[in-house]
Amino acid sequence: MSGFTTILAQTNPSSLNQPADALRMNNRPSAENRLFTSSAVESKIREVVSLLTNKRLAWMFVNCFPNTLDTTVNFTDKDENGNPDTFVFTGDIHAMWLRDSGAQVFPYIHLANSDKHLQRMLAGVLLRQFKCLSIDPYANAFNLKPNPKGEWMKDMTKMIPELHERKWEIDSPCYVLRLAYEYWKTTGDESVFGGSWLKAVEQIVSTFRDQQRQDGRGNYRFQRRTERQLDTMSNDGWGSPVKPVGLIASAFRPSDDATTLLFLIPSNFMAVTQLRHAAEILTKVNRNADLANACLSLADEVETALREYAIHHHPKYGSIYAYEVDGFGNQLLMDDANVPSLLAMAYLGDVDVNDPIYQNTRRFVWSDDNPYFFRGKAGEGIGGPHIGYDMPWPMSIMMKAFTSQDDAEIKHCIEMLMLTDAGTGFMHESFHKDDANKFTRKWFAWQNTLFGELIISLIEKGKLSLLNSIEME
Repeated sequence: MSGFTTILAQTNPSSLNQPADALRMNNRPSAENRLFTSSAVESKIREVVSLLTNKRLAWMFVNCFPNTLDTTVNFTDKDENGNPDTFVFTGDIHAMWLRDSGAQVFPYIHLANSDKHLQRMLAGVLLRQFKCLSIDPYANAFNLKPNPKGEWMKDMTKMIPELHERKWEIDSPCYVLRLAYEYWKTTGDESVFGGSWLKAVEQIVSTFRDQQRQDGRGNYRFQRRTERQLDTMSNDGWGSPVKPVGLIASAFRPSDDATTLLFLIPSNFMAVTQLRHAAEILTKVNRNADLANACLSLADEVETALREYAIHHHPKYGSIYAYEVDGFGNQLLMDDANVPSLLAMAYLGDVDVNDPIYQNTRRFVWSDDNPYFFRGKAGEGIGGPHIGYDMPWPMSIMMKAFTSQDDAEIKHCIEMLMLTDAGTGFMHESFHKDDANKFTRKWFAWQNTLFGELIISLIEKGKLSLLNSIEME
């Protein structure tokens, strides 16, 4: 994930005469080399391009929105049991992260009702994710096939060949629940919510309960032989001590970096939301009151603890949400670009965008008072220790735009995204604040598809005129 890469665009956007030329002069794989094609997605691309008047923005949208389908989706219509099965790479790493895969295909769900092929592929993602959770609910990333010689097989944890990596992160199962809920609410398809779904939810609840650490340290520990501090856990693999107060411990952040204080606040907020979503499916589809009540009871416990322990009274910003806490009174004030983050809580629906504590937090994280906020000649945004100093992430700029209620702010975010692609027409993991030609990960499907989701979201919110007011080329 680290290391700088500089590449040149295959197509110079200044050579495009009309936005529609973006459909022809783009940086997508040729049609025969695309891994998955959806008629509904292609139709949406044509629709959006017909609406956008900025030729560069249209070109970037065409490149980015279908990137997950074009390059990362490995779909089997019928597995050995006759079910769809979909394995989703992150991009340049050929493994399936529960978080990334759930986020990568999420923007396509709302097109599924007009494309049964797409809907079946999405069902395959969920069934594969349920299977992954039954293999190991603590793991964050899985192999397509068992690999006993995998890169992280020597990690000091309960590694098995099916796993690419075994970093316990609360958001991993939360992204599965988020995808499942949105899929059900949009399509009404109940076929995926059978035995593997019930087992997955049972595993999630059991794992969350274990990591509340009410009776000791829980069942998960992790160590790695590495020179990178945040790739391993302290205290013989158990991490920093926490006081059992009802919050759930997360050994690692969505960045795959170790937490400093294990009660990761944005991920606990996400757990509350997604447990309640799971309970709704369990009640209305499965008629399983016991498991639904187990989800609701746990969500209530975590929510109560968040009210008591998540808030910090800042001398400059007032009441804000801390990034991590430990239950002993210690709080870590920062934000990381990876979602869930403090900035992204309103995007995920975990807090109301008008919540005054969230708004105070939003001002804090997008300021020099956040140690991982970087501003330079090329752009500004939130980064994190995963890449390090002076490297903001486009993901944070997108989250600012998603959660903004100010047109000038939204426009500035889109312009920054257009200016920091290093001429490639794609989003990257991070870029140097003073030189966007220095960036990490030239192929990062999550951020590409997220950019497409943002443009569609803004159009649906009535911001087309705002997008078309952008004059830069």
